[in-house]
Amino acid sequence: MSEEIGPLQKFLRGRGMRKLRRDRMALAALSVIGLYLLIALSVMAGVLDNADVFDRVGPDNVAGFWGTQDGERRLDHHQLRIERVERAAKTTDPTKSLAEFRLGGLRASAGTPEEVLGRVEEAWRALDAVAAYDELDVSPEVGPLFEELDAKVAALYEEPAGFAGFVQSLRMSLGTDRQGRSILFRALYSTKVAVQIGVVASLISVLLGTLLGAAAGYFGGWVDHAVVWLYSTFSSIPWIVLLMVLAAMFRGGALDGTLIPVYAAFCMSFWISPCRVVRGEVMKLKELEYVQAASAIGFGRVRILLKHVVPNTAHLMFINFSLLFIGAIKAEVILSFLGLGVKNEPSWGVMINQAKAEVLNGFFWQIGTATALMVVLVLAFNILSDALQDAFDPKHV
Repeated sequence: MSEEIGPLQKFLRGRGMRKLRRDRMALAALSVIGLYLLIALSVMAGVLDNADVFDRVGPDNVAGFWGTQDGERRLDHHQLRIERVERAAKTTDPTKSLAEFRLGGLRASAGTPEEVLGRVEEAWRALDAVAAYDELDVSPEVGPLFEELDAKVAALYEEPAGFAGFVQSLRMSLGTDRQGRSILFRALYSTKVAVQIGVVASLISVLLGTLLGAAAGYFGGWVDHAVVWLYSTFSSIPWIVLLMVLAAMFRGGALDGTLIPVYAAFCMSFWISPCRVVRGEVMKLKELEYVQAASAIGFGRVRILLKHVVPNTAHLMFINFSLLFIGAIKAEVILSFLGLGVKNEPSWGVMINQAKAEVLNGFFWQIGTATALMVVLVLAFNILSDALQDAFDPKHV
């Protein structure tokens, strides 16, 4: 007896999958996409929480690991670190405040409140000695004074060791934004938002567009006229205007601040492309012999459509899913930049929007990080889309 294989096994053993597995660029793109998915799943599992992305972890606009700070910025950063410890040591319950004190992964150094305040006074004296100079970057006397100031400020904090020290290094590796929050952790958290929006928007849009396009192409008549009128009407509106209107409709309502308005805006506009492509493909498929044979032996039209016609448009569904995933990510960045997209959590669009003032001051770490992560993911999906089209589109096989 010959071994029967299911549809999934048949698909995995098919010519398209074999061709896709031989494409090294496609496999590299899949690896990159898999890494992004892993980061997104880790964020969903709670590896990063609100404290990691919203709490201050250091001074504002600290450059990343290979960046340099001028003397004025370096002095301001030391001043903030001193003020934070001093504030905790001067509360009504300084012992408790110092025990609970956190600045990112840093804790206040051990000692009584009096001992901590003594170290704070020494740090202030060292800072005043540096601040007495006007040219902090050119005066040769400032170098030793800065080294002393570094040591006095470092004495106020306990440097984390082991895994906590590694996390602290990661936290500060790409610097901080204008509110002293970790740029790297906010960018990684934004990966979850991008993947979530991309998957939901593209999946729903492809399914909706495929069903409407298949119904229009197969049944024809008034069904086709209705679907064509619907996507022609939506297509006549500039997509960015349509997205802005749909997103703005939810402002001030119960769903404002959630991702549901973003999902609705994208799904109500992104279904048009797969609908038009699938409609044209189904109009060709319904004239083929196997469809005519299924109709001749008495199969119902809905069964023929769902079981024999729609599965043969799977290659178009894969390609459109990949293309719409890219479109959803870029559209989210645009909407969030305009203040109509993601709220109450970081996203690449939110980061780029918040980086406007930083760019004017010559600080590019936040906008550069968000843009780089977005470009890498979009490029990987572009490569994958081309590979899917080469592997599964009958015109390319």
